[in-house]
Amino acid sequence: MRYIYALIFATLTLAACAPPTSTIGSDGRQQSIYRIRSGDTAKLQFRMLDSVNALRSAEGVAPVELNAQLNAAAATHSRDMSVQNRPWHFGSDGSSPIDRLARVGYSGTLVGETISESYEGELETLGAWMTQPDTRRTILAPEARDMGFSWYQEPNGKIWWTLVLGDPTRAPMIPSANPSATRLVPSSVDNPTPDLPASAAPNT
Repeated sequence: MRYIYALIFATLTLAACAPPTSTIGSDGRQQSIYRIRSGDTAKLQFRMLDSVNALRSAEGVAPVELNAQLNAAAATHSRDMSVQNRPWHFGSDGSSPIDRLARVGYSGTLVGETISESYEGELETLGAWMTQPDTRRTILAPEARDMGFSWYQEPNGKIWWTLVLGDPTRAPMIPSANPSATRLVPSSVDNPTPDLPASAAPNT
C-alpha cells in the first residue's frame, strides 16, 4: 500500500501549478516556500479532492465531494490559526470543529478535521497527514461523504492548512445531547489551560 500512495503522490505532484520560491530563513539557510497565487483556490481545492479520493479508492472506500459550507469552515479556521500563531483545533474564541460546522449551517455531522502549519504545498501536506495514524484515519474514514479544504498564507509564506470531513446522512453533534461530543474548551487564548466540564471537575 505504501507503494500505491507513493505512485499516487508522484503522479499528482506533476500537476502542481504554483512553483516554489526560495528565501533565506531565520537560521540563514535557504528554504523553499510554496507560493499560492490569487485565483488558485478552485485548482487547489479540486486537486486536493482528487488526491484524497485517489487515496480513498486505493483503500476501497467511497469518494467524498467538495462542500461549500465545509470549505467556509476550513477557511475560517485557517485564518484563525494564523491569528493565534499555533496549529490546533480550537478557535480563538474557544470554538471547536463542531461549533464551526454549526456556524456555517452544515446539516451533517463532523467526521474529523486535519490541520497543518507549513511552507509546503497541499500534496506534501496531504502526504504528511497520511504518515500519521490519526490524520490518516480521518482522511480514509468510510463514513465521510463531504469534504472542505482551505488555507491561509501569511506574507512570509507560511501556510495554515485545514481539511474537514463530514457525513451529511447523520445529524450534527450537539455537546449537550451527545456526550461523545463533549470537549475541553480553553477559558481564553491567553490561558490555554482548558476549563473542565462540570461532569469532569474534580471533587473539592
